[in-house]
Amino acid sequence: MKSWTPHGRHLSLPVICAPMFIVSGPELVIAQCVAGVVGSLPALNARTIDVLDEWLTRIGNALADHDQDHPDRPAAPYAVNLIVHKSNGLLDEQLAACIKHEVPIVITSLGARPEVNDAVRGYGGIVLHDVVHLVHARKAIDKGASGLIAVAAGAGGHAGTLSPFALVQEIREWWDGPLLLSGAIATGSAVLAAQVMGADMAYCGSCFITAREANAVADYKRMVIDGNAGDIVYTDKVSGTHSNFLRQSLERAGITLDGDRPKRDYGSLMASAKAWRDIWSAGQGIGIMKEEEPVAAIVDRMRTQYLAAGRRAGPMASTYDD
Repeated sequence: MKSWTPHGRHLSLPVICAPMFIVSGPELVIAQCVAGVVGSLPALNARTIDVLDEWLTRIGNALADHDQDHPDRPAAPYAVNLIVHKSNGLLDEQLAACIKHEVPIVITSLGARPEVNDAVRGYGGIVLHDVVHLVHARKAIDKGASGLIAVAAGAGGHAGTLSPFALVQEIREWWDGPLLLSGAIATGSAVLAAQVMGADMAYCGSCFITAREANAVADYKRMVIDGNAGDIVYTDKVSGTHSNFLRQSLERAGITLDGDRPKRDYGSLMASAKAWRDIWSAGQGIGIMKEEEPVAAIVDRMRTQYLAAGRRAGPMASTYDD
């Protein structure tokens, strides 16, 4: 099977950067795309449709200017994440903004909507739908998604619980189209491992929380830099949906933990704007992040690791040749 990349574009690394609530803004997206990986942001990060329109204009203009100045090194395409669940009352307007700007890649979450898929594909865009198990994967493809993002155990945000090995191999039994893997992927060697397992690309988020261009407050970045996989708590007692959160942010907000579980349901606390601002999500791959640095440095390091892993894999593969 030939590996897939969005719109057949050459990337410096086969990575789509996951859209992160609050953290991902136009500065981060532009830096990611210029560095040669697909940048993305949630439409909901723009508090109004006018702001979303402004952001998409800014991103489009910045990437066009980059391509004009660097024809030998064009930017990667960008993506916008749409929550397609009926609870998102702004979906129609957000989708209209994506159509207006012909957003190259739309990432859909929390449901599969044929009309959304048709609208994006109508202007030549790609729809990638994130899934945590096989049932939703089949439904997404049946309803017209272009490809899938397998969100395995250890991912930031609304993570699944399945092993990436199990999730990828079960999807690949029946789907040979675009497939990404998410779940604690923070190094170039992990990106290559995702491809070896059968994914076309890796889906990486938490390793960009500490980027200089990320819209994360200093305490959030410090918590990621000081943390490791053991500091990630998987619970549905915060937002109502199982997600991974930083233990220190839960405790600082006054949520008492019993082992890895909050002692009671703190849903009412999470309903406040302050709680969403102060309780932070991250994936289990954060242990590799040691300092705040530009996106370009993160991508360069991951690319070096990716190429080195490929060189190591070559001799290892030949060892088993007859």
